[in-house]
Amino acid sequence: MTENSEEKIRKAFQNKDWSQIKATDSWQIFRIMSEFVDGFERMARIGPCVSIFGSARTKPENPYYLLAEEIAYKLTLEGYGVITGGGPGIMEAANKGAKKGNGKSVGLNIELPFEQKPNDYVDRDKSIDFNYFFVRKTIFLKYSQGFIALPGGFGTLDELFEALTLVQTNKIGEFPVVLVGRKYWQGMLDWVKSVMMEEEHNVNKEDLERVHVVDTADEAVKVITDFYTKYLLKPNF
Repeated sequence: MTENSEEKIRKAFQNKDWSQIKATDSWQIFRIMSEFVDGFERMARIGPCVSIFGSARTKPENPYYLLAEEIAYKLTLEGYGVITGGGPGIMEAANKGAKKGNGKSVGLNIELPFEQKPNDYVDRDKSIDFNYFFVRKTIFLKYSQGFIALPGGFGTLDELFEALTLVQTNKIGEFPVVLVGRKYWQGMLDWVKSVMMEEEHNVNKEDLERVHVVDTADEAVKVITDFYTKYLLKPNF
């Protein structure tokens, strides 16, 4: 455990009087509001986008990095913008592909002490910084017309299951959710089916049918385009 982590734990157990709590919380509310307002105003003008999730730790020589770049490039050719977390790894690859296709390349950057800094392929006028994960995640979900997850860690799983939860509960539309890399995701999906669904009945068959598992860029893009063709909707070029 780092010294910084220990200090945060100590602060959580400190006794504070009501005036201290009220003052701190009030200023925090204003900062949260400002992040929402800035995010809403800037994203509302961007148009149809697909969010691409994945690990910040993926190196440029990794096949999944190259796959993310190809997916984003092909999405832009179909008229979609691309939204990522704005950082390195899979996020950088997706922004790079969007840039290559002359599409809209959005980066929702989170302020972290490690790993995260804006990559060079985000459009400068579409790079938005956040201090709060939950604000950033709201922007991701509110302004995306589809979600594509490549291999990643806890953050990727958080974003993936948040999207699935909101679709499941009808808080957002039945937007397509795509997992890229069958080998990477299959173990998790087997557990969801055998334990969550069949043993504990915590999800149902329809929930699993919302997830599309693919291995290629063409398959990933096809899920998105087929979905909107069904509704006779296309992005404006």
